[in-house]
Amino acid sequence: MEKKHEDFYLKLRSGIKNYLDKHNTKYANILLLAPDIFHLLVKLSLDNRVSFDMKVKFLAVIAYFISPIDLLPELFLGPLGYFDDIALAAYVLNKYVNEVDPGIVCELWAGDQEILTTLKNIIHNADSILGSGLWNKIKHYAKGK
Repeated sequence: MEKKHEDFYLKLRSGIKNYLDKHNTKYANILLLAPDIFHLLVKLSLDNRVSFDMKVKFLAVIAYFISPIDLLPELFLGPLGYFDDIALAAYVLNKYVNEVDPGIVCELWAGDQEILTTLKNIIHNADSILGSGLWNKIKHYAKGK
């Protein structure tokens, strides 16, 4: 992983863990996926088996993760602000898995959970976590990427 992305990954993991040590969140299991999903996006964007078009989509989601300006800004919400990042990533990854090759995603996934089930779980819960209006905006954004 590139140094800048590695630093972001470690900072993200540490920030979420520290937050969850102090706060009880119903969807903590999904929030804890943010660093692993970010790592997967970076790995996919660097993989030679992934098409240029998909790499552009993955890089757009990585930029969304890193950007302080998004629909749920981490600057104001802390780690809870990563819910929209996670939902966007899951939506884009799920489309990739369904349209191209789930094998590459499974191979590059570093998380403890089974990735295909994890993506479906995030997407299934996104409406209740984010609300339908925000979830629809995220899906609209993803379709443009």
